[in-house]
Amino acid sequence: MKIWTRRYLISAIPALLVSTGALAQDWAPNKQVTIVAPAGAGGGLDMVARTMAKVFDAKKIVTQPITVENKPGGGQVTGTVEFATKEARNDHKLMIASTPFILNHIKRDGNSPIGPDQIHPLAMLQVDYGVIAVRADSKFKNLKELVDAVKANPANVQFLGGGAPGTWDHLNTILVVRKAGVDTKAFKYNSYNNGGEALTALLGGHGEAMTSDVSSIKQYVQAGKVRVLGVSSAARLTEDDVMKSVPTYKEQGFDVTTANWRGVFVGKDVSPAAKAYWGKKVAELVATPEWKEELKKQGVLNEYKDAKGFYAHLKEELGDYTDSYKELGMAK
Repeated sequence: MKIWTRRYLISAIPALLVSTGALAQDWAPNKQVTIVAPAGAGGGLDMVARTMAKVFDAKKIVTQPITVENKPGGGQVTGTVEFATKEARNDHKLMIASTPFILNHIKRDGNSPIGPDQIHPLAMLQVDYGVIAVRADSKFKNLKELVDAVKANPANVQFLGGGAPGTWDHLNTILVVRKAGVDTKAFKYNSYNNGGEALTALLGGHGEAMTSDVSSIKQYVQAGKVRVLGVSSAARLTEDDVMKSVPTYKEQGFDVTTANWRGVFVGKDVSPAAKAYWGKKVAELVATPEWKEELKKQGVLNEYKDAKGFYAHLKEELGDYTDSYKELGMAK
């Protein structure tokens, strides 16, 4: 019976691929396409959306005009909820989201009813690592100095981030200071609508440090405006000319490794033919040299998963992050 089942499954796969390909040929956009970034301009989601639009057009993968629409608010909640409820049947609209999509759904003070079963995960596109950064003229030269200052007097060190408490930006810092024995209730964290606003606040002197990710902060490191004290990857990013000298959290004594995925979604009730079309076009997109080169410039990893793999990843994260939030006392 096991042999028969295995043969049956294997023989069924090509038929599934053929039907998916046929569906993709049954539909194509006949008007302007919109890619929604549920965050402000200048952050990671905005960058992904604009890179997608750029490469789709340059390679003629999609021939209809493509626009990017920013919908900031609530650390992705506002744009995500609006997309899932109002655009559920819109074949011509896609949305970019990242790890906070999951976190907003499970954290105690989250207000997003939208999870992977209320919207259609189309493809995972990339993985970005977290950073903790300070102004270029900051007195803090490494992560230990910063965390020691927080531990000595939490009220004197203000952290800034582009997401509300409990989102990925917040976790990127709170997990680190918690490892040092800092009372997380006394930890000072001020949230903004997106990473761009948080960076502006940091440069304006409204905080001592900020949490962000490699792709969002890299250009400001190159411009000499900020200094990155640590990166959340398991090993140094040795292939990145800008980030290769930045030590990881782990090598500075903080056993924390985190990664922020970014992916693309369509509405839950979008037609099967449109879902197949967009799945095929995204697969073409991520295979282009132009896409890979853009990701290298941004400092993110090309981590493509198709709809099935992406959905499985999201469900696994739901369980893992729920466990972490329970430990922190932040779960619903």
